[in-house]
Amino acid sequence: MSRLLHVSSSRRGARSESLAIAGAFLDELQRVHPEIEVETWDLWDGSLPPFDAEASAGKYAIFAGAEHTPEQAAAWARVRATFERFDAADYYLFTVPMWNHGIPYVLKQLVDVISQPGLVYGFDPELGYTGLLAGKKAVVVYTSGVYGDDRSSAFGVDFQKPYFDSWLEWAGITDIESVTFRPNLAVADPEPGRRAARAAAVELARTLVVDDARKAS
Repeated sequence: MSRLLHVSSSRRGARSESLAIAGAFLDELQRVHPEIEVETWDLWDGSLPPFDAEASAGKYAIFAGAEHTPEQAAAWARVRATFERFDAADYYLFTVPMWNHGIPYVLKQLVDVISQPGLVYGFDPELGYTGLLAGKKAVVVYTSGVYGDDRSSAFGVDFQKPYFDSWLEWAGITDIESVTFRPNLAVADPEPGRRAARAAAVELARTLVVDDARKAS
């Protein structure tokens, strides 16, 4: 059975635009692809470990080919458990609201915990990095209340989508689709954009597996 992991970094619950768009995607996905198992991971639930001094030392021990100390081994076990939960999915749905021009810090914490040698990437001194998560597919919902692609820098700068798309590609996930909803808070009626974003999410849910079949043929 294929698995989709919904990784939520929104903190707004029922008021979240990104979660509402993700909900439209998941409802349609379960209607047209009930065979896909769906898990939602709320990154705010306290399950993410810190990437602390022992975890950092464990990372550099791997680079040096050294054995882990007991403390490093315990920290690394938490890192591996987090990565394995993430890696178990075939498909991803990320809800990513813009925070201060970038991504929520809890999503950056996930990135920093799992982006480790031998897990997310390989490294060659001459060739550089190789992403190890190839063959997976990601759908990302990007939302922002003020920033928009057609607005001046007075309305913000986008360190959200370029960063996260680049991280996915660096990790080897190059099959990426995105839905954006970027209403200016000063606009009286954001509803047309909201409806368009949800419709786009529904269409991506319908074609999630169809696109895979086309690529394999």
